[in-house]
Amino acid sequence: MEKQQLKPMLLAGLLTALVPACSSGTSTPAMPGPAFGSSRSLSRSASPIRAATAFVDLRSAAPFAILAGSTVTNTGPTKVAGNVGLSPGSAITGFPPGVIHGRVYIADSVARQAKLDLTTAYNDAMGRSHNPIKVAGNIGGQTLYPGLYKSTSSLSISSGDLTLDARGHSGAVFLFQIASKFTMTTGRSVILSNGASARNVFWAVGSSATFGTGCSFYGNLLVHQSISMATGTVMTGRALARVGAVTMQRNTIVKPGR
Repeated sequence: MEKQQLKPMLLAGLLTALVPACSSGTSTPAMPGPAFGSSRSLSRSASPIRAATAFVDLRSAAPFAILAGSTVTNTGPTKVAGNVGLSPGSAITGFPPGVIHGRVYIADSVARQAKLDLTTAYNDAMGRSHNPIKVAGNIGGQTLYPGLYKSTSSLSISSGDLTLDARGHSGAVFLFQIASKFTMTTGRSVILSNGASARNVFWAVGSSATFGTGCSFYGNLLVHQSISMATGTVMTGRALARVGAVTMQRNTIVKPGR
């Protein structure tokens, strides 16, 4: 009799232990916050954090500080740290007095392949569509965090500097899709903060990019048409133009390290 009574008691004990365990295992998981939501406009305050944006692979265009389609022209003692390439154009002028700390490739197989890879990278950057944050007009005076930013028209940095804050993540990627023109007005700066790196900042521009006098810029410019820099602009990054010219005036362009 004792053995027969023991079995129901054991079974009841097991059921008592299993019921709360199963209940806790089937609870509804917490939903992610608004940082992982759908596309929305960026307010004038600091932007939300987004899921990581993938790096844009420049392939054979990566060793170039300057790459253009029609011409590369310079006025004054510009300094370029990195390779300079041109294809299909054949005119690179203004060196000297400008100085290039790198190799020069003009309408050869190296320049042609770099231009092909630039086109691939540009199409990749412009084709990204996961959780874009909408931006428009002037983004000067703001602090932005890693993610994909999309402008359906032109974009400028004016009336204040732009801070890119990686929040301690050295590999964090910032990607800007700009459908039309990109402009930085005189004296404006891009400021990198909390581990942000120029090599991980990408500006894909649908027409041309123009910089006023004395700008300070960080990032990789992947521009469909042309790039023009006024006197004194300093760029830590790459000026890569698919179709048109890259024009410099007493500038400093330093290709970012790995």
